[in-house]
Amino acid sequence: MARKRTDMRKIKDVLRLKFEVGLSHRDIGQCLSLGPSTVSEILSRFKSSDLSWPLPEALNDKTLEAQLYNTGPVQRQKRLPDFMLMQQELKRKGMTKLLLWEEYCAEDSASAYGYTQFCEHYQRWLKKQKRSMRQHHIAGDKLFIDYCGPTVPIVNPDTGEVRYHAQIFVATLGATNYTYVEAGRSQREEDWIMAHVRTFRYLGGVPRLLVPDNLKSAVTKAHRYAPTLNENYAKMARHYGCAIVPARPYKPKDKAKAENAVLIVERWILMRLRRECFYTLAGLNARIKVLMEELNNRPQRLHPGSRREQFELLDKPALMPLPGTTYEYIDSKRAKVGPDYHVLYQKHAYSVPHTLVGNTVTIEASGSVVSIYHQNQLVTQHAKSAKDGGFSTQKEHMPDSHVKQRFSAERLLHWAENIGVGTRGVVQWHIHSRQHPEQAIKSCLAILNLTKQHGAARLEAACQKALLLERPHRSVVMNLLKHHQESVPSTAVEHDEQPVTHHNIRGQHYYQ
Repeated sequence: MARKRTDMRKIKDVLRLKFEVGLSHRDIGQCLSLGPSTVSEILSRFKSSDLSWPLPEALNDKTLEAQLYNTGPVQRQKRLPDFMLMQQELKRKGMTKLLLWEEYCAEDSASAYGYTQFCEHYQRWLKKQKRSMRQHHIAGDKLFIDYCGPTVPIVNPDTGEVRYHAQIFVATLGATNYTYVEAGRSQREEDWIMAHVRTFRYLGGVPRLLVPDNLKSAVTKAHRYAPTLNENYAKMARHYGCAIVPARPYKPKDKAKAENAVLIVERWILMRLRRECFYTLAGLNARIKVLMEELNNRPQRLHPGSRREQFELLDKPALMPLPGTTYEYIDSKRAKVGPDYHVLYQKHAYSVPHTLVGNTVTIEASGSVVSIYHQNQLVTQHAKSAKDGGFSTQKEHMPDSHVKQRFSAERLLHWAENIGVGTRGVVQWHIHSRQHPEQAIKSCLAILNLTKQHGAARLEAACQKALLLERPHRSVVMNLLKHHQESVPSTAVEHDEQPVTHHNIRGQHYYQ
């Protein structure tokens, strides 16, 4: 790349310091931050030109430059490539600038630029094609939201291990740059939405438009023209009466305010926290709040007053009022009702009316209640359970045939007692041996249903013998019936039986 020419103003200063002040080349260079060789070159060009000191008053910078730098022979004009065509060709997969330069040289190598200048001229042209429109922001109109890239570790005070990395949420108003910052556990839907709720509370009002990035908690499917919003995020916006206009994918200028606010927060807040250790999210947010207030009260360089002063003057009067009730986060999802008339939410099954089997319902869960809707109509509510793999079943949701088939411990014992005392004893042992009586229902039913194959009398005899053997297991009862051993009397081992004598058996005297 050719060396950049010295500014005409400095060239005039070089001539003035040389001819009026009489300084040496080195002193002139030190005064004007120029190298001695540059000063010598300027003076040599001046002597070779037709100019004299003092310069004529009518001489402008363009004429002076022409006199100093165009005194030699005129070089042949180089041929510039077709930059528009070059830009289109570079969009092809596998296309390189080197190949385009070779084709450019093949047309006329004598008038072609070298590869370095070829690329340099293209980059200069490309920069001139970009245009940035200055955005005008109306007070109370837009709130720009984003997350910082850097995170803050939350440390376990007992072990010193990092429990998780807190995400830094940033929201800034377009007109005044008034900024809200908080740390969250993650960028998940609940943390994202509740951060908005706390932002509105901090601002004391609601802007008309929210401009988020395209994270999954805000946009389910990103699109340049018609993005699909997250349903719960849209529900929160409806509660506060504002609209959501996500930034276009890969268009950071759509949320330039948020990008700038994130940069300021990273430099002004996060860098001040880099040597501090935090054990709780609340402790981190308390520290962030102090620095956030300092940031908002700090005088701005390009705008009059501080962010807070501008907010009180412009944004605050223009914000929409907060609704009467604070938004409560409700997790919403759609699920299909299975053949067991239950739907699964967070690894726990909740029942719905059996007539909805095969239909799709909407589950809305708050902190304590799970509500299930079908076609926007509430069909049932359950107390929220944190038990993984558990079931919450309401009797009225079951078909009549299933209600009749439900067995309780009392019903099983009554059934067993009708067969006999031994059968009742076996069933009672199964019920008491389980942590919960319902866990024994299947085993008890398997034993009681043996009457269908073997009859009540044989089952009672088998149960009595299993109790006598102190092994009242289902498998023992079934084996006794299978091998017809329920009626064979048990023979006890006689303890006074004479020892067996054999020449291969050592007697007790062997060990004395």
